[in-house]
Amino acid sequence: MQISSRFTIAIHVLICIETFKNDYKVTSDFLASSVNVNPVVIRRLLQQLKKAGIINVTRGSGGADLEKNADEITLFDVYRAVECVEEGELFHFHENPNPRCPVGKNIHAILDLRLEQIQKAMEQEMKSITIKDIMDDTQKQINQS
Repeated sequence: MQISSRFTIAIHVLICIETFKNDYKVTSDFLASSVNVNPVVIRRLLQQLKKAGIINVTRGSGGADLEKNADEITLFDVYRAVECVEEGELFHFHENPNPRCPVGKNIHAILDLRLEQIQKAMEQEMKSITIKDIMDDTQKQINQS
């Protein structure tokens, strides 16, 4: 199991948008320089975040801004916007366990419910953390360095 870097990059992008909105035009190139990735990666993420109603993007060099207040956007919202994980599908199950093995033929029945419980617990925790919380943590960290 691994959630792709799109999730953490999207959070990084949202924090940059909010942090620099009053001082810079927050474009995909600007964001790419902070994340240290190709601007194309950022543009794709911005499209996903826009489609989810999390940000606005002004065409050309207009930049991006949050569609909602930072305290209204949860990590779960971001996760759903940028990850291609269906409900109950965070864990990828191996395709062909041996049906002649007592473990192999029962492994889905054994693990499916447990893995679904784990995913639901993770998603509930994500729903309790907002971009504002991460912004506050970021500001504390910046002030300490």
